[in-house]
Amino acid sequence: MGRKLIYITDPMCSWCWGFSPVIEAVRDRFGGEAPVQVLLGGLRPGTTEPMDDAMKATIQEHWQHVHRATGQPFDFSFFDRGQFIYDTEPPSRAVVAVRRLGPQHVFDYLKTVHEAFYSRNMDVTDRDTLADLASECGIDRQAFMEEFEGEETMTETRNDFHASRQLGISGFPALIAGSDSAGYRIVTIGYRPWEEIEAMV
Repeated sequence: MGRKLIYITDPMCSWCWGFSPVIEAVRDRFGGEAPVQVLLGGLRPGTTEPMDDAMKATIQEHWQHVHRATGQPFDFSFFDRGQFIYDTEPPSRAVVAVRRLGPQHVFDYLKTVHEAFYSRNMDVTDRDTLADLASECGIDRQAFMEEFEGEETMTETRNDFHASRQLGISGFPALIAGSDSAGYRIVTIGYRPWEEIEAMV
């Protein structure tokens, strides 16, 4: 296998939304010589308790920081929601489902889910919402629903989370470079602007 870049991300990670223009620039600049693959890291998979006021305050502070640092848009009316469960497994599984249906759609879909959650205040933990977003990206809605509910997709999602931990990645976004034969090195764990990433890659 040749050289490649692996982007470790989560659809409900605010710094990943901030990094969205950067990873697009990485793909434009390096994608021809080092294809970029998506690996789902698993920020808060399996969360079952609704956000309390303390968690809302912490997350809102993160969002404000990301907005100031990156200029990416946020809809802060999200924090008016009651009883929202911040479970990142469903949107992560949705990205895996799209990757299985057609890898060429995965970055478009990931960006669409990020944008839907952060700047359109949509519930991306909801299956029907995720299917609607797939349709926006030109993916057959019924095919998406079947893939999303499939046992193989669920297993592949868990495998992504495990692979991320095996790589030693616990923060997102993260970018690593290398090959299966020569091994991999970390380009970044956490947000960095394009100018720094370009030099490091």
